[in-house]
Amino acid sequence: MPLPIVPTPTKPTFISASSFSCGKIHLIIHEPLSLCNNSTITEVFIMSSENLWHYDKVQIGQEGPEVNVAITNDNISEYADICQNYDPRYTYSSSNTKLTAMPSMALSYAPLLRWEIAKQNGFIAYEDSQTMRKQTPFAKCEVKWQNPVISGDTIRSTRKVHDKYERRGSKFVTFEVASYNQNNLPVSTYYYTCIFEYSKGQRTQREFTESPAFQNPFPPVSSTTEKLNLDHLAPGSNMLPIAISESEEIILRHNDFRLAGGKRDSNIHVDEEFAKNNIFGTAVNSGPATLSYNAQMLERNFNIENIYNGGSLLMRAITPVNAGDRINISGTLKEVSTSNNITTYTGRISGENHLGDLVCLSDFIVSV
Repeated sequence: MPLPIVPTPTKPTFISASSFSCGKIHLIIHEPLSLCNNSTITEVFIMSSENLWHYDKVQIGQEGPEVNVAITNDNISEYADICQNYDPRYTYSSSNTKLTAMPSMALSYAPLLRWEIAKQNGFIAYEDSQTMRKQTPFAKCEVKWQNPVISGDTIRSTRKVHDKYERRGSKFVTFEVASYNQNNLPVSTYYYTCIFEYSKGQRTQREFTESPAFQNPFPPVSSTTEKLNLDHLAPGSNMLPIAISESEEIILRHNDFRLAGGKRDSNIHVDEEFAKNNIFGTAVNSGPATLSYNAQMLERNFNIENIYNGGSLLMRAITPVNAGDRINISGTLKEVSTSNNITTYTGRISGENHLGDLVCLSDFIVSV
């Protein structure tokens, strides 16, 4: 919007700053009474004096700090519990004393820490701004696994800007986070894309509907739960589905589970007032939370050892997931190929809420 034209005053114009609003500083210009019958007030929006890390300041290759995280039985179990993954493999017992982390825990033991990348390069992230604070929400994420992560490991992770691009008027930034264990073996790399600038303002909020009662994931997982029968698969075969409920408690627990970088008390996942001024217009769950449900879909169908051995998952967020939603996740195999005694399965996973809205769409690769 162009700045309003302010008449040239015959006396000095008095300027005072008002409260912060809508991410901009409001300056109030009071024109002398000699210029008009009544004192007029003109709002002038000025750019923040903060060195904000906006899209034009983002450069491919900008790096953040390295982070080291100790993996324990306790944080493996806690993460699985937050993700509502009750597979006994994630619970300590006399016969299970060294736990293996869920594959999707890669986004927790090697967190993105976008604001730390900004800080290391001399900028302030939008999330930490005092004058233009906003969220840069999740758009999509691709995770590639190389080796399993087990209790006793120390994971070192690096992070940097991988790519930036514009599409249909919106501006996106992709970050690369790579992680290695104490033996310097790569364990995972993920590419996390955020919406830095959204072209269409807020999404239309869905109308209020009564949510179904919270239920545990279905089907329940036990040590005897059968996986997908790989001997009778062909392109077009359906995968075994799962259903997971979202709740305010689970959203809060996902937000509070931090292995590095500190707790963030105000964001679009837990701060309803802040969320109202962002593109979704209401508090929603996090992209990594929904990704963990898609990764559980892989665990439901394939052995975790195969997922960790070169598996990958690319998830795109379509519709926000709200507290009270029941997410039904299904999948279909697209291709099955064999080479050098290794069979590779590629397929697509989709998640729908209880209203029938598509909330996520994922592509996966698993080799056996």
